Amino acid sequence: MRYFITGYKGQLGYDVTRELDKRGETDYLALDKDELDITNRDAVLTLIKEYNPDVIIHCAAWTAVDKAEDMEEIVKKVNVEGTKNITDASILVGAKLFYISTDYVFDGTKDGLYTENDEVNPKSVYGLTKYLGEVEARRNPKHFITRISWVFGINGNNFIKTMLKLAENHKELNVVDDQVGSPTYTVDLAKVLIDMVNTDKYGTYHVNNDGYCSWAEFADYIFESNNLDIKVNHVTTEEYLDITGTKQAYRPRNSKLSKAKLVENGFEMLPSWQDATNRYCKELKKTK
Repeated sequence: MRYFITGYKGQLGYDVTRELDKRGETDYLALDKDELDITNRDAVLTLIKEYNPDVIIHCAAWTAVDKAEDMEEIVKKVNVEGTKNITDASILVGAKLFYISTDYVFDGTKDGLYTENDEVNPKSVYGLTKYLGEVEARRNPKHFITRISWVFGINGNNFIKTMLKLAENHKELNVVDDQVGSPTYTVDLAKVLIDMVNTDKYGTYHVNNDGYCSWAEFADYIFESNNLDIKVNHVTTEEYLDITGTKQAYRPRNSKLSKAKLVENGFEMLPSWQDATNRYCKELKKTK
């Protein structure tokens, strides 16, 4: 298999290349935005046609959720037009296409778990553009769309790093308790993506670590497992915004995604989010 990876300097792209290395896969080209502008249609089509990959794993995206609200046209260019260019190139060379989506395609008002067939209703610029990216990706019959949430990996900023940083000079923190979902460790996610490569079980999947928690419960676990004595005040989203005086993009309250389809199609369930957090924190300590 010959692989082409976009956004490889991001959390997921980085771990996808590490997973390929682990499996002895050396025939891949991994590029980031300074090497390929995915909004440059001619550049994308020329490069991918020339490289002629069997698999394209499209990790590049605009992911700054709050900033996106004031930069809709730029975000659309990256998340929608960029994905259109990648999709067209994948069709041109007959490659399988992996598109990484998000829990933000849902409005978070459902009771219970969201399945892949539930109606989408994105309420933020980020969520909308990622959904429109899904629509583009589906034009390739050989597509895998993976919806993920609350991502953390070694090569980027994330909630765990933020909490550990804040713990250096805070003894008490206010963390939101009315948004519930599943953290996703990019090491575990990358394994599943590469497992999918050798199948033709195309379609949309929810892929994140097992179990659910609120952001406040996630923070509690991070501090407890790192033996840090930090008091976490569990607050509502509204209380948090009042306390901090910040303005945020809409965030789904319920981001519980059902992973049943993943298992039904013979793919491995990701380990629990607690287990993933422990392994990530160990990796983090090694890099210091």
